Amino acid sequence: MQLISHTDYAALSRDLLLSLPNDAEPMQQQLHNVQTIELHFPKFTDGRAFSQALMLRRRCGFKGEIRATGDVLVDQLSQMQRCGFSSAVLRANQDFAKGRQLLSHFSAFYQGDLLQAHPLFAR
Repeated sequence: MQLISHTDYAALSRDLLLSLPNDAEPMQQQLHNVQTIELHFPKFTDGRAFSQALMLRRRCGFKGEIRATGDVLVDQLSQMQRCGFSSAVLRANQDFAKGRQLLSHFSAFYQGDLLQAHPLFAR
């Protein structure tokens, strides 16, 4: 997963970008020619973007970049990666190095996810 600092985010290209609000239905979006989809976390306690990312990957078959924006904390990064996010814009007060460290903290998970479909016992 690519981590993007709050300051670097402003310089990113907006070409072929679709920004979805939390109440948008991913299945009803026109994804033709879209390379990046931004899913917004208005508060770290609002997890609707996790469900949107899963729907975009599993049901819509979206292969492009899914970027988390908003109130993104480093302790959410692992779950974001497992749900299909490919990049995250960290909140301004979050430690970039700590985020990278937490992403490499676990080598495997018991449950299946988008990265590894089969649970650990079935591998």
